[in-house]
Amino acid sequence: MFPATDDPPLVSPGQQYVKTNLFNKVVTHLHPSHTTTVNNLHVTHQHYFPHTDSCINECSEIHTMCGVPVNPCCPFSPFGF
Repeated sequence: MFPATDDPPLVSPGQQYVKTNLFNKVVTHLHPSHTTTVNNLHVTHQHYFPHTDSCINECSEIHTMCGVPVNPCCPFSPFGF
């Protein structure tokens, strides 16, 4: 009888197990609504253009000294008076 020999171990592929836990949950969905009332005011702008007239009369004058007046009673002045 011969002594026993040890062979390397034979490893089978691992098995995977899945354990599923189920949790029930209630989700409330709210669907709010809103109504907006719009009151629309229509404004009509009426434009008037009253007009008045005026008149300005302008006058300009120039005094020109064309010589020296002779006045023997008074001494000579720069303006001749």
